[in-house]
Amino acid sequence: MLRERGLRLTPQRQLILEAVHDLGHATPEQVHTAVRERVAGVNITTVYRTLELLEELGLVNHTHLSHGSPTYHPAGEDQHVHLVCRGCGSISEVDPTVMLPVTDWLLSERGFRVDVGHVSLFGVCEDCKEP
Repeated sequence: MLRERGLRLTPQRQLILEAVHDLGHATPEQVHTAVRERVAGVNITTVYRTLELLEELGLVNHTHLSHGSPTYHPAGEDQHVHLVCRGCGSISEVDPTVMLPVTDWLLSERGFRVDVGHVSLFGVCEDCKEP
């Protein structure tokens, strides 16, 4: 895909893409840490730029799971909604069909099509809920 757009598959790009696949959900900082374990010369700016490029190419997606950096995951995965626990910080996934009543209403009433791959719901998981 890179070559089709006149770009090269550099070792850094390959390592960053592999790190996203290995980590599942990862911030650019986490990707940077994983890549630096294999090659010391990759800087954080390269990671950010590469993640942006990989997203433009449709190879990774991002979502916001906190107030900090976006979290990237492989684009080949099935779409899912992220559930983020404010207590323990755990992240779980649910099928996007749970959002159908909301997404259908938004489409019919507002003409707004929701990208459920970017949806994150914040709350408290079962383990952290108060007794």
